[in-house]
Amino acid sequence: MVKKICFAIAIALCSISASAQNADAILGKWLSATGEGQIQIYKKESKFFGRLSWIKAPNNDSGKPKLDDHNPDKNLQLRPILGIELLKNFTFDGDNVYEDGTIYDPKSGKTYSCKMTLKGDVLKIRGYIGISLLGRSENWTRVK
Repeated sequence: MVKKICFAIAIALCSISASAQNADAILGKWLSATGEGQIQIYKKESKFFGRLSWIKAPNNDSGKPKLDDHNPDKNLQLRPILGIELLKNFTFDGDNVYEDGTIYDPKSGKTYSCKMTLKGDVLKIRGYIGISLLGRSENWTRVK
């Protein structure tokens, strides 16, 4: 009886470990669909976030860093775009799906609800307002 209980506990622990490894498969650098930027996805506690780690043209015409000038918060409009946290608060929902997060679009200054689905080296990003049917999708590719 004790052996059966120990075996069941060992199986449960292996299952939890495998699930955590699957969740972490999203970690790393991803190239945006346009190829203009790379997003570093990382984990804080049990949630996933993404920071803009590289942009093709980091400076404006005057040679100064591009700023977050479309942000509706006037206090944030003077911050450089490079380094902005674009993805926030995603949770792993199983089946390579990450939900309940948001994505910030520095080109428009808008934040959208977002769902991400990982398929190998492709990350499908779906930003939307309200329900997922009302939104836009793009595919990011893993940077190797």
